Amino acid sequence: MPEASGIQVPSNFEELAFYPVTELAQLIKSRKITSTELTQLYLERLKKFGPRLECVITLTEELALAQAKRADKEIASGRYRGPLHGIPWGAKDLLSTKGIKTTWGAMPYKDRIIDVDATVVKRLEEAGAVLLAKLTMGALAWGDVWFDGKTKNPWNPEQGSSGSSAGPAAATAAGLVGFSIGTETWGSIISPSARCGATGLRPTFGRVSRYGAMALSWSMDKIGPICRSVDDCSLVFNAIYGPDGKDFTVVNLPFNWDPSLDLKDIRIGYLKKAFARKYRNKKNDEASLEALRSLGVELVPFDLPKLPVNALSFILNAEAAAAFDELTRSNRDDLLVRQIKQAWPNAFRQARLIPAVEYIQANRVRTLLMEEMAQKMKRIDVYIAPSFGGN
Repeated sequence: MPEASGIQVPSNFEELAFYPVTELAQLIKSRKITSTELTQLYLERLKKFGPRLECVITLTEELALAQAKRADKEIASGRYRGPLHGIPWGAKDLLSTKGIKTTWGAMPYKDRIIDVDATVVKRLEEAGAVLLAKLTMGALAWGDVWFDGKTKNPWNPEQGSSGSSAGPAAATAAGLVGFSIGTETWGSIISPSARCGATGLRPTFGRVSRYGAMALSWSMDKIGPICRSVDDCSLVFNAIYGPDGKDFTVVNLPFNWDPSLDLKDIRIGYLKKAFARKYRNKKNDEASLEALRSLGVELVPFDLPKLPVNALSFILNAEAAAAFDELTRSNRDDLLVRQIKQAWPNAFRQARLIPAVEYIQANRVRTLLMEEMAQKMKRIDVYIAPSFGGN
Protein backbone atom coordinates (compact mmCIF):
# COMPACT_ATOMS: atom_id res chain seq x y z
CA MET A 1 0.00 0.00 0.00
CA PRO A 2 1.40 3.42 -0.90
CA GLU A 3 2.25 5.40 2.22
CA ALA A 4 -0.06 8.36 2.78
CA SER A 5 1.97 10.22 5.38
CA GLY A 6 0.45 13.28 6.95
CA ILE A 7 -3.17 12.24 6.39
CA GLN A 8 -5.28 14.13 8.90
CA VAL A 9 -8.86 13.83 10.09
CA PRO A 10 -10.92 16.54 8.34
CA SER A 11 -12.74 19.17 10.39
CA ASN A 12 -15.96 17.86 8.85
CA PHE A 13 -15.82 14.19 9.87
CA GLU A 14 -18.38 13.23 7.21
CA GLU A 15 -15.85 14.02 4.47
CA LEU A 16 -14.16 10.76 5.44
CA ALA A 17 -17.01 8.94 3.70
CA PHE A 18 -15.38 9.82 0.37
CA TYR A 19 -11.76 9.16 1.31
CA PRO A 20 -10.03 6.35 -0.59
CA VAL A 21 -9.22 3.16 1.28
CA THR A 22 -5.50 3.99 1.07
CA GLU A 23 -6.07 7.06 3.26
CA LEU A 24 -8.69 5.53 5.55
CA ALA A 25 -6.29 2.68 6.23
CA GLN A 26 -3.55 5.09 7.31
CA LEU A 27 -5.93 6.91 9.65
CA ILE A 28 -7.10 3.66 11.23
CA LYS A 29 -3.60 2.18 11.49
CA SER A 30 -2.31 5.35 13.20
CA ARG A 31 -5.44 5.30 15.43
CA LYS A 32 -6.41 8.83 14.42
CA ILE A 33 -9.86 7.37 13.87
CA THR A 34 -11.39 4.08 14.93
CA SER A 35 -13.10 1.51 12.79
CA THR A 36 -16.17 1.93 14.98
CA GLU A 37 -16.34 5.66 14.28
CA LEU A 38 -15.99 5.08 10.55
CA THR A 39 -18.51 2.25 10.59
CA GLN A 40 -21.05 4.40 12.42
CA LEU A 41 -20.54 7.17 9.85
CA TYR A 42 -21.22 4.83 6.96
CA LEU A 43 -24.20 3.23 8.71
CA GLU A 44 -25.75 6.67 9.19
CA ARG A 45 -25.22 7.48 5.53
CA LEU A 46 -26.64 4.12 4.43
CA LYS A 47 -29.77 4.78 6.48
CA LYS A 48 -30.10 8.31 5.11
CA PHE A 49 -29.24 7.86 1.45
CA GLY A 50 -29.76 4.13 0.88
CA PRO A 51 -33.55 4.45 0.55
CA ARG A 52 -33.19 7.40 -1.84
CA LEU A 53 -30.83 5.51 -4.11
CA GLU A 54 -32.62 2.18 -3.57
CA CYS A 55 -29.21 0.55 -3.25
CA VAL A 56 -29.50 -1.47 -0.01
CA ILE A 57 -31.26 -4.79 0.47
CA THR A 58 -30.06 -5.75 3.96
CA LEU A 59 -28.25 -3.54 6.46
CA THR A 60 -25.92 -5.71 8.56
CA GLU A 61 -25.59 -3.19 11.38
CA GLU A 62 -25.16 -5.59 14.29
CA LEU A 63 -22.49 -7.60 12.49
CA ALA A 64 -20.71 -4.45 11.30
CA LEU A 65 -20.46 -2.92 14.77
CA ALA A 66 -19.19 -6.22 16.21
CA GLN A 67 -16.55 -6.54 13.48
CA ALA A 68 -15.51 -2.90 13.91
CA LYS A 69 -15.18 -3.31 17.68
CA ARG A 70 -13.03 -6.40 17.16
CA ALA A 71 -10.86 -4.53 14.64
CA ASP A 72 -10.30 -1.65 17.06
CA LYS A 73 -9.36 -4.05 19.83
CA GLU A 74 -6.90 -5.93 17.62
CA ILE A 75 -5.28 -2.76 16.27
CA ALA A 76 -4.94 -1.31 19.78
CA SER A 77 -3.16 -4.49 20.87
CA GLY A 78 -0.71 -4.32 17.96
CA ARG A 79 -2.33 -6.99 15.79
CA TYR A 80 -2.74 -5.10 12.52
CA ARG A 81 -3.96 -7.35 9.72
CA GLY A 82 -3.26 -5.00 6.81
CA PRO A 83 -4.77 -2.13 4.81
CA LEU A 84 -8.35 -3.46 4.87
CA HIS A 85 -8.38 -3.90 8.66
CA GLY A 86 -11.34 -1.96 10.00
CA ILE A 87 -12.47 -0.72 6.56
CA PRO A 88 -16.27 -0.90 6.05
CA TRP A 89 -17.51 -2.45 2.80
CA GLY A 90 -20.66 -3.62 1.02
CA ALA A 91 -21.41 -6.88 -0.82
CA LYS A 92 -23.45 -7.39 -3.94
CA ASP A 93 -26.34 -9.54 -2.75
CA LEU A 94 -25.35 -12.65 -4.65
CA LEU A 95 -22.48 -13.37 -2.27
CA SER A 96 -23.79 -15.71 0.39
CA THR A 97 -23.42 -14.67 4.02
CA LYS A 98 -24.01 -17.03 6.92
CA GLY A 99 -27.14 -16.11 8.88
CA ILE A 100 -27.97 -13.17 6.59
CA LYS A 101 -30.38 -13.13 3.65
CA THR A 102 -28.95 -13.57 0.17
CA THR A 103 -31.70 -12.58 -2.26
CA TRP A 104 -30.01 -12.38 -5.66
CA GLY A 105 -32.17 -9.25 -6.06
CA ALA A 106 -35.08 -11.44 -7.13
CA MET A 107 -38.58 -11.83 -5.71
CA PRO A 108 -38.53 -15.67 -5.71
CA TYR A 109 -35.51 -15.60 -3.36
CA LYS A 110 -36.12 -12.45 -1.32
CA ASP A 111 -36.30 -14.24 2.04
CA ARG A 112 -33.77 -16.99 1.39
CA ILE A 113 -30.75 -17.60 3.62
CA ILE A 114 -27.77 -19.58 2.30
CA ASP A 115 -26.03 -20.63 5.48
CA VAL A 116 -22.45 -20.34 4.25
CA ASP A 117 -20.00 -17.50 3.71
CA ALA A 118 -18.76 -17.00 0.17
CA THR A 119 -14.99 -17.28 -0.17
CA VAL A 120 -14.72 -13.56 -0.95
CA VAL A 121 -16.75 -12.69 2.17
CA LYS A 122 -14.59 -14.98 4.29
CA ARG A 123 -11.34 -13.59 2.90
CA LEU A 124 -12.39 -10.01 3.54
CA GLU A 125 -13.38 -10.92 7.08
CA GLU A 126 -9.94 -12.49 7.55
CA ALA A 127 -8.43 -9.23 6.26
CA GLY A 128 -10.34 -7.42 9.00
CA ALA A 129 -12.85 -5.63 6.75
CA VAL A 130 -16.26 -4.70 8.17
CA LEU A 131 -19.41 -5.81 6.31
CA LEU A 132 -21.98 -2.98 6.37
CA ALA A 133 -24.68 -4.18 4.00
CA LYS A 134 -25.87 -6.51 1.28
CA LEU A 135 -26.31 -4.18 -1.69
CA THR A 136 -28.79 -4.30 -4.54
CA MET A 137 -28.33 -6.00 -7.85
CA GLY A 138 -30.47 -6.32 -10.92
CA ALA A 139 -32.60 -9.42 -10.42
CA LEU A 140 -30.53 -12.53 -11.17
CA ALA A 141 -27.67 -10.28 -12.36
CA TRP A 142 -29.32 -8.28 -15.11
CA GLY A 143 -29.83 -4.51 -15.15
CA ASP A 144 -30.59 -2.32 -12.14
CA VAL A 145 -34.19 -3.35 -11.35
CA TRP A 146 -34.58 -5.57 -8.29
CA PHE A 147 -37.55 -6.91 -6.37
CA ASP A 148 -38.22 -3.67 -4.47
CA GLY A 149 -37.15 -0.91 -6.85
CA LYS A 150 -34.65 0.46 -9.34
CA THR A 151 -31.22 1.53 -8.09
CA LYS A 152 -30.42 5.17 -8.84
CA ASN A 153 -27.34 6.93 -10.18
CA PRO A 154 -26.08 9.16 -7.30
CA TRP A 155 -25.11 11.89 -9.77
CA ASN A 156 -28.54 11.94 -11.36
CA PRO A 157 -31.29 10.07 -9.47
CA GLU A 158 -33.53 10.43 -12.52
CA GLN A 159 -31.32 7.76 -14.10
CA GLY A 160 -30.76 4.18 -13.12
CA SER A 161 -27.33 3.17 -11.88
CA SER A 162 -26.93 0.54 -14.60
CA GLY A 163 -26.14 -2.98 -13.52
CA SER A 164 -26.09 -5.58 -12.55
CA SER A 165 -23.69 -4.52 -9.77
CA ALA A 166 -26.06 -1.62 -9.22
CA GLY A 167 -25.90 -1.20 -5.46
CA PRO A 168 -22.12 -1.62 -5.17
CA ALA A 169 -21.44 1.09 -7.77
CA ALA A 170 -24.07 3.51 -6.45
CA ALA A 171 -23.13 3.03 -2.79
CA THR A 172 -19.40 3.42 -3.45
CA ALA A 173 -19.83 6.55 -5.55
CA ALA A 174 -22.20 8.07 -2.96
CA GLY A 175 -19.82 7.50 -0.06
CA LEU A 176 -22.03 4.94 1.68
CA VAL A 177 -19.28 2.30 1.92
CA GLY A 178 -15.49 2.33 1.84
CA PHE A 179 -15.51 -0.11 -1.07
CA SER A 180 -17.74 -2.82 -2.46
CA ILE A 181 -17.63 -6.14 -4.27
CA GLY A 182 -19.43 -6.63 -7.56
CA THR A 183 -19.62 -9.37 -10.16
CA GLU A 184 -19.58 -9.39 -13.93
CA THR A 185 -20.60 -11.78 -16.64
CA TRP A 186 -21.18 -9.29 -19.44
CA GLY A 187 -20.52 -5.70 -18.33
CA SER A 188 -21.92 -5.83 -14.80
CA ILE A 189 -18.90 -4.22 -13.10
CA ILE A 190 -17.67 -1.85 -15.78
CA SER A 191 -21.09 -0.55 -16.82
CA PRO A 192 -22.40 0.66 -13.41
CA SER A 193 -18.92 1.87 -12.48
CA ALA A 194 -18.83 4.03 -15.60
CA ARG A 195 -22.38 5.26 -15.06
CA CYS A 196 -21.88 6.13 -11.38
CA GLY A 197 -18.31 7.42 -11.55
CA ALA A 198 -16.63 4.66 -9.56
CA THR A 199 -13.51 2.63 -10.36
CA GLY A 200 -14.33 -0.98 -11.16
CA LEU A 201 -11.93 -3.86 -11.67
CA ARG A 202 -13.34 -6.78 -13.63
CA PRO A 203 -10.66 -9.43 -13.17
CA THR A 204 -9.75 -12.05 -15.72
CA PHE A 205 -11.87 -15.20 -15.44
CA GLY A 206 -10.32 -17.65 -13.01
CA ARG A 207 -8.63 -15.15 -10.70
CA VAL A 208 -11.17 -14.96 -7.86
CA SER A 209 -13.09 -17.88 -6.35
CA ARG A 210 -16.84 -17.83 -6.96
CA TYR A 211 -17.60 -20.30 -4.19
CA GLY A 212 -20.74 -19.10 -2.43
CA ALA A 213 -21.72 -16.74 -5.25
CA MET A 214 -24.78 -17.06 -7.47
CA ALA A 215 -23.92 -18.81 -10.73
CA LEU A 216 -25.27 -17.20 -13.87
CA SER A 217 -22.75 -18.39 -16.47
CA TRP A 218 -20.19 -20.69 -14.88
CA SER A 219 -17.72 -20.20 -17.74
CA MET A 220 -17.99 -16.39 -17.74
CA ASP A 221 -18.79 -15.16 -14.19
CA LYS A 222 -16.15 -13.02 -12.46
CA ILE A 223 -15.92 -11.25 -9.07
CA GLY A 224 -14.12 -7.96 -8.52
CA PRO A 225 -13.92 -4.75 -6.47
CA ILE A 226 -15.67 -1.44 -7.04
CA CYS A 227 -13.78 1.38 -5.34
CA ARG A 228 -12.96 5.07 -5.52
CA SER A 229 -9.47 4.65 -6.99
CA VAL A 230 -7.24 2.22 -8.85
CA ASP A 231 -4.99 1.86 -5.80
CA ASP A 232 -8.03 0.86 -3.73
CA CYS A 233 -8.95 -1.80 -6.28
CA SER A 234 -5.44 -3.23 -6.01
CA LEU A 235 -5.70 -3.48 -2.21
CA VAL A 236 -9.07 -5.24 -2.33
CA PHE A 237 -8.13 -7.56 -5.18
CA ASN A 238 -4.97 -8.54 -3.34
CA ALA A 239 -7.14 -9.74 -0.45
CA ILE A 240 -9.58 -11.81 -2.51
CA TYR A 241 -7.69 -13.41 -5.41
CA GLY A 242 -6.25 -16.91 -5.67
CA PRO A 243 -7.28 -20.56 -5.22
CA ASP A 244 -9.41 -21.69 -2.29
CA GLY A 245 -9.70 -25.40 -3.10
CA LYS A 246 -13.42 -25.01 -3.82
CA ASP A 247 -13.65 -23.23 -7.17
CA PHE A 248 -11.40 -25.32 -9.40
CA THR A 249 -11.44 -22.80 -12.25
CA VAL A 250 -9.19 -20.47 -10.21
CA VAL A 251 -5.57 -20.38 -11.34
CA ASN A 252 -2.60 -20.02 -9.01
CA LEU A 253 -0.86 -16.95 -10.42
CA PRO A 254 0.72 -14.00 -8.58
CA PHE A 255 -0.68 -10.48 -8.49
CA ASN A 256 1.88 -7.72 -8.91
CA TRP A 257 0.88 -4.06 -8.62
CA ASP A 258 3.46 -1.29 -8.70
CA PRO A 259 1.80 2.14 -8.35
CA SER A 260 5.16 3.83 -8.91
CA LEU A 261 5.51 2.37 -12.41
CA ASP A 262 6.14 5.11 -14.98
CA LEU A 263 3.37 5.19 -17.59
CA LYS A 264 6.00 5.93 -20.22
CA ASP A 265 7.39 2.44 -19.64
CA ILE A 266 4.07 0.79 -20.50
CA ARG A 267 3.00 0.04 -24.07
CA ILE A 268 -0.53 1.45 -24.19
CA GLY A 269 -2.82 0.80 -27.13
CA TYR A 270 -6.14 2.43 -27.87
CA LEU A 271 -9.05 1.52 -30.12
CA LYS A 272 -8.53 4.40 -32.55
CA LYS A 273 -11.47 3.54 -34.82
CA ALA A 274 -13.85 3.14 -31.87
CA PHE A 275 -12.86 6.50 -30.41
CA ALA A 276 -13.32 8.17 -33.83
CA ARG A 277 -17.01 7.30 -34.14
CA LYS A 278 -19.82 9.45 -32.74
CA TYR A 279 -21.24 8.34 -29.40
CA ARG A 280 -22.68 9.80 -26.20
CA ASN A 281 -19.59 9.86 -23.97
CA LYS A 282 -17.11 10.90 -26.67
CA LYS A 283 -16.13 14.24 -25.05
CA ASN A 284 -15.23 12.64 -21.71
CA ASP A 285 -13.33 9.83 -23.36
CA GLU A 286 -11.31 12.21 -25.54
CA ALA A 287 -10.38 14.17 -22.41
CA SER A 288 -9.07 10.94 -20.87
CA LEU A 289 -6.89 10.25 -23.89
CA GLU A 290 -5.53 13.80 -23.81
CA ALA A 291 -4.75 13.45 -20.09
CA LEU A 292 -2.64 10.39 -20.86
CA ARG A 293 -0.85 12.15 -23.71
CA SER A 294 -0.12 15.09 -21.39
CA LEU A 295 1.68 12.64 -19.10
CA GLY A 296 3.97 11.68 -21.95
CA VAL A 297 2.19 8.46 -22.95
CA GLU A 298 2.46 7.40 -26.57
CA LEU A 299 -0.86 5.83 -27.51
CA VAL A 300 -0.55 3.07 -30.11
CA PRO A 301 -3.52 2.47 -32.48
CA PHE A 302 -4.96 -0.97 -31.80
CA ASP A 303 -7.69 -3.11 -33.37
CA LEU A 304 -9.65 -5.97 -31.87
CA PRO A 305 -9.98 -9.29 -33.71
CA LYS A 306 -12.62 -9.29 -36.44
CA LEU A 307 -14.77 -12.03 -34.98
CA PRO A 308 -18.53 -12.19 -34.24
CA VAL A 309 -18.06 -11.41 -30.55
CA ASN A 310 -21.78 -10.94 -29.92
CA ALA A 311 -22.23 -14.60 -30.81
CA LEU A 312 -20.79 -15.34 -27.37
CA SER A 313 -24.16 -14.32 -25.95
CA PHE A 314 -25.23 -17.86 -26.91
CA ILE A 315 -22.92 -19.11 -24.16
CA LEU A 316 -24.27 -16.75 -21.52
CA ASN A 317 -27.92 -17.35 -22.37
CA ALA A 318 -27.62 -21.13 -22.56
CA GLU A 319 -25.69 -21.42 -19.29
CA ALA A 320 -28.00 -18.98 -17.50
CA ALA A 321 -31.06 -20.90 -18.67
CA ALA A 322 -29.52 -24.11 -17.34
CA ALA A 323 -28.65 -22.46 -14.02
CA PHE A 324 -32.27 -21.34 -13.57
CA ASP A 325 -33.95 -24.30 -15.21
CA GLU A 326 -35.99 -25.14 -12.10
CA LEU A 327 -37.16 -21.54 -11.79
CA THR A 328 -38.41 -21.62 -15.37
CA ARG A 329 -40.02 -25.07 -15.18
CA SER A 330 -41.86 -24.17 -11.98
CA ASN A 331 -43.15 -20.94 -13.54
CA ARG A 332 -41.78 -19.00 -10.58
CA ASP A 333 -40.03 -16.78 -13.11
CA ASP A 334 -43.43 -15.06 -13.26
CA LEU A 335 -42.53 -13.56 -9.86
CA LEU A 336 -39.61 -11.61 -11.31
CA VAL A 337 -40.42 -7.90 -11.46
CA ARG A 338 -39.02 -7.27 -14.92
CA GLN A 339 -41.07 -9.05 -17.57
CA ILE A 340 -40.12 -7.07 -20.68
CA LYS A 341 -39.22 -8.84 -23.91
CA GLN A 342 -35.46 -9.10 -23.33
CA ALA A 343 -35.65 -9.80 -19.57
CA TRP A 344 -34.65 -13.11 -18.00
CA PRO A 345 -38.07 -14.86 -18.01
CA ASN A 346 -38.21 -14.68 -21.80
CA ALA A 347 -34.46 -15.09 -22.30
CA PHE A 348 -34.42 -18.30 -20.24
CA ARG A 349 -37.25 -19.80 -22.27
CA GLN A 350 -35.81 -18.72 -25.62
CA ALA A 351 -32.43 -20.18 -24.67
CA ARG A 352 -34.00 -23.62 -24.44
CA LEU A 353 -34.24 -23.47 -28.24
CA ILE A 354 -30.51 -22.83 -28.76
CA PRO A 355 -29.14 -25.90 -30.59
CA ALA A 356 -26.25 -27.69 -28.93
CA VAL A 357 -24.26 -27.20 -32.13
CA GLU A 358 -24.58 -23.41 -31.88
CA TYR A 359 -23.50 -23.44 -28.24
CA ILE A 360 -20.41 -25.42 -29.20
CA GLN A 361 -19.71 -23.13 -32.16
CA ALA A 362 -19.93 -20.09 -29.89
CA ASN A 363 -17.34 -21.65 -27.61
CA ARG A 364 -15.11 -22.28 -30.62
CA VAL A 365 -15.40 -18.59 -31.50
CA ARG A 366 -14.43 -17.76 -27.93
CA THR A 367 -11.32 -19.94 -28.22
CA LEU A 368 -10.35 -18.24 -31.48
CA LEU A 369 -10.92 -14.85 -29.87
CA MET A 370 -8.66 -15.75 -26.95
CA GLU A 371 -5.92 -16.99 -29.28
CA GLU A 372 -6.06 -13.91 -31.51
CA MET A 373 -6.10 -11.55 -28.52
CA ALA A 374 -3.07 -13.32 -27.05
CA GLN A 375 -1.19 -12.65 -30.30
CA LYS A 376 -2.28 -9.01 -30.49
CA MET A 377 -1.36 -8.36 -26.86
CA LYS A 378 2.26 -9.23 -27.62
CA ARG A 379 2.53 -5.72 -29.11
CA ILE A 380 1.13 -3.88 -26.09
CA ASP A 381 0.70 -4.25 -22.32
CA VAL A 382 -2.77 -2.74 -22.02
CA TYR A 383 -5.32 -1.06 -24.26
CA ILE A 384 -7.95 1.62 -23.76
CA ALA A 385 -11.50 1.32 -25.05
CA PRO A 386 -14.37 3.84 -25.03
CA SER A 387 -16.27 3.88 -21.74
CA PHE A 388 -19.21 1.52 -21.48
CA GLY A 389 -22.50 2.16 -19.74
CA GLY A 390 -25.09 0.12 -21.48
CA ASN A 391 -26.09 -2.84 -19.31
